[in-house]
Amino acid sequence: MPLLTYTLLRLALFGATLGLLYLVGLRGWLLPTVAVVVALALSYLTLTKPRDAATRWIAARTDRRAAERAVFPKGDADAAHEDAEVDKRLQAD
Repeated sequence: MPLLTYTLLRLALFGATLGLLYLVGLRGWLLPTVAVVVALALSYLTLTKPRDAATRWIAARTDRRAAERAVFPKGDADAAHEDAEVDKRLQAD
């Protein structure tokens, strides 16, 4: 799952930045604040491919859900699936 990969990479980048800034001597409330800003900038610059993959995955998922809503306009996809299963089992008996 590309979204999970991208999230884990960003968390790892934040942890590495936090550790590096701690070793440099930054302490207190400023340490996580600067680490977040630096990790955000680094992730924007370095994680282009995983970010694009996550974006494509989210877009595909959104398209699939929109297609399901077009077939079942009231959002009754689960109910329709359950009804089909019940009908199938009743016909089998």
